Amino acid sequence: MARPLRIQYPGAIYHVTCRGNEQKAIFKDDADRQQFLLHLATSLHTYSVKLHSYVLMSNHFHLLVETPLGNLSEFMRHFNISYTGYYNRQHERAGHLYQGRYKSILVDKAAYLTMLSRYIHLNPIRIKATQKLPAEQKIRSLWGYPWSSLRGYIDVRSRETLITYSLVLDEYGGDTDKARAEYKKIIQEDVYGGVDIKGNIIGQSVLGTPEFIAWLKETFLKGAERRERPSVHEIYRHGSKDEVFAAITSETGQDAGGIKSDRGDIRRMAMELLYRIGGLKGPEVGSLFGVGYTFVSRERKRLRKAMSDNEQLREMVERIEARLSTVKI
Repeated sequence: MARPLRIQYPGAIYHVTCRGNEQKAIFKDDADRQQFLLHLATSLHTYSVKLHSYVLMSNHFHLLVETPLGNLSEFMRHFNISYTGYYNRQHERAGHLYQGRYKSILVDKAAYLTMLSRYIHLNPIRIKATQKLPAEQKIRSLWGYPWSSLRGYIDVRSRETLITYSLVLDEYGGDTDKARAEYKKIIQEDVYGGVDIKGNIIGQSVLGTPEFIAWLKETFLKGAERRERPSVHEIYRHGSKDEVFAAITSETGQDAGGIKSDRGDIRRMAMELLYRIGGLKGPEVGSLFGVGYTFVSRERKRLRKAMSDNEQLREMVERIEARLSTVKI
């Protein structure tokens, strides 16, 4: 049986799910769930991915993510390895935590984004233990469920820094009290009526209108009908080395020579972006600066620490990333 298509491009949005191996739990306690979110936040930052919604269940999770750089595979590989490594060390085990590869469904943002966000948020009441409860009790259960992004959508005091709330709420008029109240109202209605997306998924991999499907076929699949899935090289490209240096120069005023000779955050920024957006491996980045790959790894970690302490530096890096994310495919 052929694998579902996995198409990547800048700005793509996906519903990602991953289940525990043999349907077993992927969290033993709340400490594991907290570590899951910490590792997720790190991977989101490392790969410039936006998280719009999530829910953690006992043996699986759902994410609604946006990839400005078209790098879902790299992001998920980093995240799943990271959390699996933590889980295995913490619980003195070895081997696979998840059941095969993660599943991703490419989402037509204009038609299905908010519906999918609601579908994800309703997961805690789909389990057998809650299915026979009265609707009012289901609603109270949803409002109180701690391992979901729902609470931040209806109450700003419960917001999490790793979530981007605005895109989903734009459909209800923006990130306002009125929009949050409307989202809450629709979730309550969904408890009674449900949200069905499965019937609209095409080929196990795309949730979109006929127009969106036609665009995907024309853009990514033309001439590839006989292949299992299109080559990654046809549907995704990194920003080039020169584009990374040019974007940093535009922001800092330092030319490539100045960036390479810098001994502070500008050089660290270049190393980070060449690795993460330029698609270079650690040794390749190191050779550009005349250092070893372990030095590159340390400098990248220092940059992330500096960004957590320095808002201006973080904003500068985000501006450069935004500039590079406009690279066309």
